[in-house]
Amino acid sequence: MLRRYVSPYSKYLGGSVLMNVLSAVFNIFSFTLIIPVLKIIFQMEESVYEFIPWGTGDFKETLINNFYWYVSQYMASNGPIVTLLVLAALLIVMTALKTSCYFGSTAVMVPLRTGIVKDLRMQIYNKIIELPLGFFSQERKGDIIARMSGDVQEVENSITGSLDMLIKNPILIIFYLGTLIFISWKLTLFVLVFAPLMMWLMGVIGRNLKKKSTEAQALWSDTMSQVEETLGGLRVIKAFLAEKKMSARFDKVTGLMRKKNARVATRQALAHPVSEFLGTMMIAIVLCFGGFLIIKDESFIDAPTFIFYMVILYSVIQPIKDFSKAAYNIPKGLASMERIDKILGARNDIKESEGDKSIDKFEGSIRFEGVSFSYDASRQILHDIDLEIPKGWTVAIVGASGGGKSTLVDLIPRFYDVDSGRITIDGTDIREFKLDGLRSLMGNVNQEPILFNDTIFNNIAFGVEGATEKQVIEAAKIANAHEFIMEKEEGYQTNVGDRGCKLSGGQRQRISIARAILKNPPILILDEATAALDTESERAVQEALERLMSNRTTIAIAHRLSTIKDADEIIVIDDGHIVERGKHDDLIALNGYYRKLHDMQAL
Repeated sequence: MLRRYVSPYSKYLGGSVLMNVLSAVFNIFSFTLIIPVLKIIFQMEESVYEFIPWGTGDFKETLINNFYWYVSQYMASNGPIVTLLVLAALLIVMTALKTSCYFGSTAVMVPLRTGIVKDLRMQIYNKIIELPLGFFSQERKGDIIARMSGDVQEVENSITGSLDMLIKNPILIIFYLGTLIFISWKLTLFVLVFAPLMMWLMGVIGRNLKKKSTEAQALWSDTMSQVEETLGGLRVIKAFLAEKKMSARFDKVTGLMRKKNARVATRQALAHPVSEFLGTMMIAIVLCFGGFLIIKDESFIDAPTFIFYMVILYSVIQPIKDFSKAAYNIPKGLASMERIDKILGARNDIKESEGDKSIDKFEGSIRFEGVSFSYDASRQILHDIDLEIPKGWTVAIVGASGGGKSTLVDLIPRFYDVDSGRITIDGTDIREFKLDGLRSLMGNVNQEPILFNDTIFNNIAFGVEGATEKQVIEAAKIANAHEFIMEKEEGYQTNVGDRGCKLSGGQRQRISIARAILKNPPILILDEATAALDTESERAVQEALERLMSNRTTIAIAHRLSTIKDADEIIVIDDGHIVERGKHDDLIALNGYYRKLHDMQAL
């Protein structure tokens, strides 16, 4: 995790390490002042100190001796009361410096934490945009939303929230442990016998936390999926009086999630009391052992130094406890990270061409040569399709639902890749072109117009960089959309709402057509563009489509055969095979599958 995401923020990491080192140093020095303060208060200091030149003896003994020499000299000049006040003031200053550095070490990590989370969300979002449509036919939208929201939030709370602990606590432990060894290595050796036992017990408690967290996050995904389904299907839920049924279904999954989260939270709650108990037990043992030696006059340190030792020992317990919290939090975050990596690691079967072959114009024809396709190995959707679409032609594709019409046209912009055969544009396999160049040749108008929660202007200008107001208005006029747009209070700056819910079906479709007109593509793909409209709206949209189709190569999927009577060629598909092809009158005369569809609609 650190290797993947921290490198852009390494300067913040360095700043945190420096601040934590300073915090530990100031903390140790502030506690050091306790020894002379205690000796002055209890009038224990009877030794006479002589200054020892630096570098002439043992460093530890020289440091302690010279420190007491400075204190005794100051006390002789100013008296014990003033010395006590000065030492207390120094203690306050040292503590102020320590707490300032502690705050700085935490504050400097904020850009790192927020930056990692932002980068992670951007990486997931960009991966979602990059993945082929086939990936989303196998995944639930609610699950993907849950991974981007709940799982990323869990990563922020647990892993990046533990980063501070993972940097600060080792530094504090090293410095405090070094101080304990410096004061008395014999007593520290006695302490270290109990430390591994404490860490082992914490590991036993947290062992199953990652598994439980993974199960809890999976149930969170189920919850989000049900919310997403409910919002999309409210009309049906109300129409079929299914409110109680949906509520019971939601109650079941949230109840399961509650149980899993309760188990995870209970295990997490154990971290603090267990570490508190073990730490206090270790303090009590050391206190009894050291106190016994001092009472028997067999100790290798005096009483004030022993109290200082105990203060430092108690200080090292806290970072060890925080370390145990991180040991609990991180498995939860890693469980979420595994779920996120399932998206980030998803394979994109639509491979970008490794060559530099680009395409910016269409001059000849589109050809399907022996094309077969299936979404998975279980069922073949298209069988050995041979088809040519010359430039400037309008080719209509008709047939029963589920026959493979939409799949056929989805292969042209490479939303999916063929299993066998090939599709060429002007004689070149489309897999050899750069994707952005290939798709820039095409404009799509779908049965369900897809609008974004933005203004009418931005929806029309979507995908066209630097579109001017004049160009957008011109496109809207050609699409029969300008009049109803101007009737809106805010005109082109009117917000269309979620998926265009503030507009009628015909209005949404005309804005979708205006978007395609503005893009001005040489190849136009119409996927049942008027199928969901009433007669009046269909007439307005059909007029707009006829303007859009003029002088363009058009591939139109149609259920209403009246809209494609004038097509240059009509392709009839049934169960993935081309069963008939020709002009309208020829197919009627053929008295086959197309005639059957035509007569049913006429009736």
